[in-house]
Amino acid sequence: MSRFILLNTIVAFLLLGMTLSAAHAIERSEVPANLKWKTSDLYASDDAWHAEHAALGKRVHEIDAYKGRLGESAATFYAALELRSTLDLALTKLYVYASMRSDEDTRDSRAQEMNQLAENLYVDFATAASFMRPEILAVGADKVRGFLAAEPKLAPYKAGLEDLLRYAPHTLSAAEEAIAARAGRLAGAGGNIRGVFANAEMKWPTVKLSDGKEVKLDAAAYTQYRQLPKREDRDLVFRAFFTAHKEWQNTYGAALDAAVQTHLFNRDVHKFDSCLEAALFGDNIPTTVYHQLVKDVNDNLPTLHRYLKLRQRMMGLPDLRYEDLYASVVEEVDLRYTPEQAQALVLEAVAPLGKDYVTVLGDGFRNGWVDWIPTPGKRSGAYSTGVYGVHPYQLQNFTGMYDEVSTVAHESGHSMHTYLADRTQPYPTHDYATFVAEVASTLNENLLLHRMLATTKDPKTRLFLLSTHLEGLRTTMFRQTLFAEFELAIHEKAEKGEALSGRAMTDLYLGLVRKYYGHDAGVCKVDDLYGVEWAYIPHFFRNFYVYQYATSIIASSAIANGIYEDLAKGANKPMPHRDAYLRMLSAGSSKFPIDLLKDAGVDMTTSAPFRAAMAEMNATMDEMERILAAQKKK
Repeated sequence: MSRFILLNTIVAFLLLGMTLSAAHAIERSEVPANLKWKTSDLYASDDAWHAEHAALGKRVHEIDAYKGRLGESAATFYAALELRSTLDLALTKLYVYASMRSDEDTRDSRAQEMNQLAENLYVDFATAASFMRPEILAVGADKVRGFLAAEPKLAPYKAGLEDLLRYAPHTLSAAEEAIAARAGRLAGAGGNIRGVFANAEMKWPTVKLSDGKEVKLDAAAYTQYRQLPKREDRDLVFRAFFTAHKEWQNTYGAALDAAVQTHLFNRDVHKFDSCLEAALFGDNIPTTVYHQLVKDVNDNLPTLHRYLKLRQRMMGLPDLRYEDLYASVVEEVDLRYTPEQAQALVLEAVAPLGKDYVTVLGDGFRNGWVDWIPTPGKRSGAYSTGVYGVHPYQLQNFTGMYDEVSTVAHESGHSMHTYLADRTQPYPTHDYATFVAEVASTLNENLLLHRMLATTKDPKTRLFLLSTHLEGLRTTMFRQTLFAEFELAIHEKAEKGEALSGRAMTDLYLGLVRKYYGHDAGVCKVDDLYGVEWAYIPHFFRNFYVYQYATSIIASSAIANGIYEDLAKGANKPMPHRDAYLRMLSAGSSKFPIDLLKDAGVDMTTSAPFRAAMAEMNATMDEMERILAAQKKK
């Protein structure tokens, strides 16, 4: 299924400067048409969608006609691949429309039913087409490459076929793969158990804050109240929340161990050297990239510690504790925007990417790419999706806050990545990997920050922007790499045959957190209790996924620095860094992600991109310290 990129955000219901609650948000029927996405660009109506669903229901098994025939001839081989692509595109369009209609109002049972119908039909098609992968591998590399040479129309499929052929050493017989696939259905059990327990059955504590307010501390409330300005409240929230997790650490541990064991099973059955290699194989990412990231971060922990000491100083605290890391270091500034102002600001920010980029995105803003306003029942958060041959779409819940302008920039990066890849690539190579997807989004956030700083003179506002940027670097580069190191460590313990109990995970995680945050050096005190924080993180069930958050922001920082170097040469000068980046966005999956980034001037197998990110982080702290010194003189 085509890309469906999500960014979960906390939605504050403020619309154009007016405070709103979810119960008093305007109805969808009251939202101006120019602030809604145009689902009619996909299907004219729900009735048209249902007609297409019925028609596709009769076609999904057309692929059966090619079972056992893929090695017959180059013409037959091409016909089978072309039919699969045609049906995949049609079903993706069907699914995206249904999911968007459902997200407009999650209370709408008819839209929910459409979503389920689309999902079910896609599963039917995936099942029917599942013979193609093992059969292509059985045809063999020599014959497949012979077909490619004999039939020019197969050219768009070459990259995907070469990628598939890499799996030959890790593919079993058809009968063995069928058994492995059936066993693979159990792979999600650990995550499902953890999800049901955490979301439905865990007894969350209730605390009484210093203002007398009683709060039930589920995961969402913890995220909200850990930021409270009073230290006594933060201490109370942290201790209550993680005491509850500590009580159930063995349950969480058993669930995570179950997930790790499925990764061990896949490693062994498909003949990989490690769980890490198996997880990174799909995108052809060398395991050295993962290890390089962990090493680079560990080598640069003094930069994190510098930020933590700056945070302590700005908060006026005698010492810094783990409970203090989410409280604001500066007073909030009143930055509010209308959707139209947000559009203008984002377009100004991305101007370094060229007139064509700005023109296309501006046209998208004006012509139904974005659904802007929170309404009752609307899905929270933000995401970008798209359908090949149509255009990208964005779901937003825009209430006027600056953070949400940054979210618009972020999702617009995804949307323009989708647009450029779809416009340039044939369908077989139009999609792109997560490893490069978040580069496009975080680069746009970087451009927005620099635009804001270039036009903002007020020291208070600049401190707010700079501190927000630093906190993003802490949580994305350092915190996500901490998670990645923990994930690697528990898999390596399992691969050695060591037990993975909840207590063992807590001890391991505590050691890592204390190392990262300088506990022993007196930088930030981390209480024993917070070793159980791993139990709160659901991403550990996603099989070596989180490291990509860190690599993406590192890569985008390096690319942004190159673009700023281009700009510094003056107007009308060549911009090789920008042009290479735009070619990367346009390349889709025509190359492996690590090679796409190399083409854009970023070699993630080396430390050079990370050094660039550290230089930016230190430069940000340098400027903050200059502002603070100037304020002190006054």
